[in-house]
Amino acid sequence: MAGPNSTTLVLVGEEAPTLIDALGHFANVRAATLTDATDDEVQRWISRTYAPYIVHDHDPLSHVASAWVEFFDDMTTLGTLDLEVDRALASLGSGTMSMPDYYVILDVEKLAPTWKHWWLGVLADAAPTRVILGSEPTFSLTRTLRRLPTGRLWPEPVSWLHRVARAVPDRIGIDRSPDEADDGE
Repeated sequence: MAGPNSTTLVLVGEEAPTLIDALGHFANVRAATLTDATDDEVQRWISRTYAPYIVHDHDPLSHVASAWVEFFDDMTTLGTLDLEVDRALASLGSGTMSMPDYYVILDVEKLAPTWKHWWLGVLADAAPTRVILGSEPTFSLTRTLRRLPTGRLWPEPVSWLHRVARAVPDRIGIDRSPDEADDGE
């Protein structure tokens, strides 16, 4: 869990370390490159932070995302995806990892199609205002921090992570029943 009153952003993309380094001089931002850290190490770092903004590049759902992409690219099985979802839910439930308030997706144009569907489909479908595109030529992370969109928080992960195997690329958000469309709102 983030420090009191902290807003957490996870940067995704090749440019993340450069942008994180550029935030080092802001007093109200604590930023670090944590890609190689464990979930426990990241949670300890976050819990000791009391800055208004926390920015890092450790995606707590990276294993789920990789398994989802590999499943739809025919490189792994449904069992692997289910295992990663169960592991993520257990870690989220125990507090050894937490969802960030926002994901900032950099270099969208460089992403492979299935990865685009993960970031802009699966995650954005769960909480549309919590996924921010950082790819336009005029993108500024400092401006983004000042103007973060408001909207509903992430729904409880158990309500949507178990459905990721049914979140088929190119069909995300289209094939939902009316009951599913209301989940988490």
